[in-house]
Amino acid sequence: MTALLPLSVVLPLVGAALCLVFSRVRALQRTVTLVTLAAGVGMAAMVLARVDAEGPTAVQVGEWAAPVGITLVADLMAALFLLFAMLTILGVAVYAIGQGADGRSVFHPAYLVLAAGVAGSFLAGDLFNLFVCFEMMLIASYVLITIGATEAQVRSGMTYVVINLTASTLFVTVVAFVYAATGTLNLADLSGRFASLPQALQLAIGLSLFVMFGVKAAIFPLFGWLPDSYPNAPTAVTAVFAGLLTKVGVYAIIRTQTVLGLDELGTFILVVAGITMVVGVVGAIAQGEVKRILSFHIISQIGYMIMGLGLFTVAGVAGAIFYVIHQIPGKTVLFLAGGLVEETTGTGELHRLGGLIRSAPVIAVAFLIPALSLGGIPPLAGFVAKLSLVQAGLSAEAWVIVAVALVASILTMVSMTKIWSGVFWGDPDEAPPLPAALGATRLRPPALMTAATLATVGITLAIAVFAGPIFDMATRAAESALDNTAYVEAVMGS
Repeated sequence: MTALLPLSVVLPLVGAALCLVFSRVRALQRTVTLVTLAAGVGMAAMVLARVDAEGPTAVQVGEWAAPVGITLVADLMAALFLLFAMLTILGVAVYAIGQGADGRSVFHPAYLVLAAGVAGSFLAGDLFNLFVCFEMMLIASYVLITIGATEAQVRSGMTYVVINLTASTLFVTVVAFVYAATGTLNLADLSGRFASLPQALQLAIGLSLFVMFGVKAAIFPLFGWLPDSYPNAPTAVTAVFAGLLTKVGVYAIIRTQTVLGLDELGTFILVVAGITMVVGVVGAIAQGEVKRILSFHIISQIGYMIMGLGLFTVAGVAGAIFYVIHQIPGKTVLFLAGGLVEETTGTGELHRLGGLIRSAPVIAVAFLIPALSLGGIPPLAGFVAKLSLVQAGLSAEAWVIVAVALVASILTMVSMTKIWSGVFWGDPDEAPPLPAALGATRLRPPALMTAATLATVGITLAIAVFAGPIFDMATRAAESALDNTAYVEAVMGS
């Protein structure tokens, strides 16, 4: 069973190699991608079942014992994120095939390398290999974000690449600094050695890791690259980026801050979380195009996840974990639905849209459900996620961040209402002629795109239906993260 951990990373890389070999046979590329990702979902489900039943599990690659060798480790937090990530990646792959976004032969290899990087980031047991997996994921994203090579894509892609290369340089610098200070990069070993460092050095390392991963997660004030980069990429690429890349950054923040036990940074993290929530949602309200509104919402929602960590309580971290779980498919499907709008009408500009609830009711439903969840409307998963964070904040007597979270939630509904009234409500007869009316795009999106979107909506509904068991696992994952005895024993004893 432990072989599933390395296979979760290796299998997508093998699939990517096969897709390169058969770069001229599109049907075969698609088959390899879908089979590989479906197998990834199955392996992730088995890893979760194993970890839930028996506790954290670890593999020493090449049988080099920790802390010297490469360690892959799965606890409940990593296993939960891995499963929902793989489900989302598979759904977006189907959507991309339906849209024809895989028209370039490099799409499938890059997409599978991205999947391998995501899986490896969740399973990496040391900082250096976390860096390697991050870079694997980012290199693939550099290719995907510029597929099509339009002027807007290249311009925004340059910003994306430069910012992330700078963050990667900071990452490897911090890794070297940590090794120089502690003599180890293994997270389990680091949790024991870190406590012996002077407090000033602990805080310096903790802040460095927070800032470095904060660039990846797009927290305030390190988010400027995201709203300009994501809207210009193909919809399938934007959707998978929105659902996963920033969430991997959040996972790395939660993992490193809890492993190092840096609850002294709690107040600072809560301040950053609150500002991130407000700036993101205010930015969303100010936009007039669907993808840009949703891009700013990515930033705002990251604030809620960071809020849960900043409380440094079991309830807070559990709320953050559940929030990430619901956001992975939830944020993805909003972009998929936005892509259906563009495929149908040829535009995402609100002032040129209206009345789609009558002409495209399926798209309206596909957007409405995750939009209500994002706003925290019961009984959807977003309500459970926000309620858990509010309750955790009240229990910790963190009144200010709770108030900020509630205000940001109200503003989120305002911005979602803006999209709803602009795109699906109103009278289309009053809107200017759309490109679709001139024959520039299909009047109906391909059935495969719609099916993939509805399937992803189904994942968000399943999270709501099974919110109780999932939140129970999130709570146990939080307990394990804050008291990482089992994690350390799994790594050092394997």
